[in-house]
Amino acid sequence: MILNYQYRCYPEVPQKSQLNNWLRVSQYWYNWQLGDRFRWWQENRSNYVIPSGDCCYISCSLPPLELKEKPSFYSQKKLLPEKKKDLIIVKHSGELLDLSTVPSQTLQDVSKRVDQTFERYIKGDCNGKRSGKPRFKSRYRTLKVEAQAIQIKRVEKDWLYLSCSKLNGWLKIRLHRGLPQGFSLKNILISKKADGWYCTLCLDAPTVPIFTPDKIVPTWDNSMGIDAVLSGDDYLATSEGQKLPSLKSFRKHQKELAKISRLKNHQKKGSKGRKKLALKEGKKHQQIARARKDHGYKTAHNLIRTDKKVFFVENLNLKGLSKRNKVKKDIEGKYLPNGQSAKSGLNKSWLDAAFGNFYEILSYIAEKAGAVVIKVNPAYTSQVLSYRDEIVFTDCSIREYYDLIEDIRVDRDINSSINIKRVGLDLFLTINRRSGKITKSKTGSTTKQVLAVLKRY
Repeated sequence: MILNYQYRCYPEVPQKSQLNNWLRVSQYWYNWQLGDRFRWWQENRSNYVIPSGDCCYISCSLPPLELKEKPSFYSQKKLLPEKKKDLIIVKHSGELLDLSTVPSQTLQDVSKRVDQTFERYIKGDCNGKRSGKPRFKSRYRTLKVEAQAIQIKRVEKDWLYLSCSKLNGWLKIRLHRGLPQGFSLKNILISKKADGWYCTLCLDAPTVPIFTPDKIVPTWDNSMGIDAVLSGDDYLATSEGQKLPSLKSFRKHQKELAKISRLKNHQKKGSKGRKKLALKEGKKHQQIARARKDHGYKTAHNLIRTDKKVFFVENLNLKGLSKRNKVKKDIEGKYLPNGQSAKSGLNKSWLDAAFGNFYEILSYIAEKAGAVVIKVNPAYTSQVLSYRDEIVFTDCSIREYYDLIEDIRVDRDINSSINIKRVGLDLFLTINRRSGKITKSKTGSTTKQVLAVLKRY
């Protein structure tokens, strides 16, 4: 199984200078290739308008007579040997860059990143979704070095020493956790962050078996439904009647972050004080991100320790949930209230919760433990009672429902998590979207188990 372990590394002062130079060269090489692709599209495509009838026009794009070769990953990668022969002058700054000082595979990886970024902009990803127009990088943070250019010199109790091609000396890495037995090194990523340098080791560990999720058959006993909660201090609700707390890392530090940002903006651009405050601001953002990631891993481990093999989660449209409201205008073109002031706070809560990252962490931890995470459609799961075909949670403000017939108090979030579990097991009722009538129901087959959970809660 392929594993990625990230460690803190402590390069010496000459090594830091070399790595910073590698980052600068990689940034130039990335921007140059991206600019070359933009130039090709600008110079080799011309728009002509052909009239069709009296009022209809057809616009097409025709290339000029001499068509330049379209830049690609291989064509741009072939330019490296020629560019390494001499120093390159950067036009806007006048600095001299030597591409021969950087490992060749590192620069080839930069070409690969440009190709992937541009293809997602032109054609889209595997799902057909296109990304925005690529931007030129103002800084480059991560360098990739393949295993052919790396040698493990020495492994001690808490330290690892690597020798990288064209890097003077040994790279010292702090091992805060042990390496798996019998591993083979695939590549490393050297990253520069706000508080120092980090090294990510990509390892092939044969001792960790490859997980095949098709062998797991979900049942009522070996599965769990998970509902995403944004109400109060709750983060998740499970179908076992448990609620897990939230962290709200950005909410806790937003005042400190706003103060640092305000002081930084008052400083003159390029001054020493502004650079210090920018570094402090970066470390604060890093602290927020790390706290959120740590909370995600701890929450995922708590769920995995329940010994469940299947976890059903909501297939949320997180991009749509955190989207701004549409602008409203009157007849004269003046702006009308559209509720964006209240929606901004909700958007901030969705982004601070980071459910998308949490589901990725949960999938990774579950795969290592031999479990699987399945996303299901959450339609009507937060409205219908999980043990009776009745819609009671008609408003988001209704957080609890007291049932006089069963003499129990039903929590909205736990009820929703049980319904998510029923959807994953194909036991949820079917509702006609137009008429609102229930056409198929299997609620009676799970009423006993559901009531046992709700009464226990």
